[in-house]
Amino acid sequence: MKNSKQIINLFIGPILYLLIGYGLSSLGAIESSPAKGIGVAAWMIFWWVTRPVDITVTALLPILINALFDIVPMENVISQYSSSSIILIFGSCLLTAPWSEIGLDKRISLKALSLIGPSMKSQITVWLLAAVVLSNMMPNVVVVAIFTPIAVSMLAAAGYKDIKTCEVATPILCAIAWGAQVGGAGTPLGGAMNITAISFIEEFTGAEFMYVDWLIRMLPYTVLATVAVLTVMLLRPMKTGSLEGTKEYFEKCYAELGPMKKDEKISLVLFIAAMLGSFVRPLYADLLPGLVPAYLFLLLGFANFIIVSAEKKELLLTWDKAQKEVMWGMLLLFAGGLALGQILTESGANDTIASLMSGFNLKGGFGTILIFAAFACLISEMTNSTVSAAVTIPIVIGVTNKLGLNPISYVFATAMAMNFESLLPVSVRAISVGYGLDPDKLLKSGLPVMLVRMTVAVLMGLVTINLF
Repeated sequence: MKNSKQIINLFIGPILYLLIGYGLSSLGAIESSPAKGIGVAAWMIFWWVTRPVDITVTALLPILINALFDIVPMENVISQYSSSSIILIFGSCLLTAPWSEIGLDKRISLKALSLIGPSMKSQITVWLLAAVVLSNMMPNVVVVAIFTPIAVSMLAAAGYKDIKTCEVATPILCAIAWGAQVGGAGTPLGGAMNITAISFIEEFTGAEFMYVDWLIRMLPYTVLATVAVLTVMLLRPMKTGSLEGTKEYFEKCYAELGPMKKDEKISLVLFIAAMLGSFVRPLYADLLPGLVPAYLFLLLGFANFIIVSAEKKELLLTWDKAQKEVMWGMLLLFAGGLALGQILTESGANDTIASLMSGFNLKGGFGTILIFAAFACLISEMTNSTVSAAVTIPIVIGVTNKLGLNPISYVFATAMAMNFESLLPVSVRAISVGYGLDPDKLLKSGLPVMLVRMTVAVLMGLVTINLF
């Protein structure tokens, strides 16, 4: 049974849509179609923030609202739920689906962490850097989901069993969550938010976007943001200077895994092939024009269904296993964001918002980046980076295009700001809180990190628009 606040929030969403979609148009403030598009965004954002229903359920609203009010052609909305971007994420899930059963995820994690030292500074540094590196190869939510229980087990082995009251647990769990966020910005494989941004870029340009271009533009930001976040964390006073036995704990755990098995090698090779194939796409684009990263990932992920395990003499992946491992909720959330972007674009809402924002006398440069960055960061902190990408990127393209600026450079500047979540116990951070991290400590620790990281994002965004 929902409490009264949830019920109220449940009704406020559609009321917002009606007030904006029909109220503003009836007053002559905005034309009917753009007003409805903005109303859809208001409804979805409000529900994403207040959560009267699960955020994944909210992702279905574009279909339902469009079916009721016929804002844009339905086939254009529905197509977003089966776009090539969805195929890419699905293929990535298929590639990593066998990892938990064959132990590859734990092997990669423990190998990285076996280098860790006993001091708290070493702990924070290694956990954060390991999360940064690994989240360049897979969605940040997966990285946090892998690392967090390992960290909790390590703390328990060191004698810290009550995570919520444990002073040393807070910086370690925060290092994992924040490291995954920073690293997730580095490549398109870091999460659905990056694929969302790329989808809007491809829609705007009408051309395929090469993944190596994302790496070139975002790598400097990733490096600087990593250094900035790590510096802020290491400068904070710590009551406990070191833990005992952690390095030995990880080495012991890694040794217990034994030598790398054939199944692990096969699975790792498939993933590396997909990752490298995506980044060297320009080398074979003319020869295989249809093999874009989405279908390369699906092709190699499909291989898991036909490769027989050397150890268990059964398929590496069955459909029953895939159903359990694929993050269906993330796929729907991502698709809902794309569908919202489609409605905003086709209804003319983006052009209307761009016209309204032109009243701020935006001319490009620092002020424009600051506004985009602050807006993207606010949405990311209240919901998640994927929602932020879906809401902000179409607006950024619309505004900058209307101002006669290069939208692509501003998209990347905005992506730097949206690719971080540090304050509230939602999205990726909910995993850490679920394992015992105190939400109040997350908020208190995250505020200075967020401010410093935002400063880096704005400054690097300014460099980006001047270079590209």
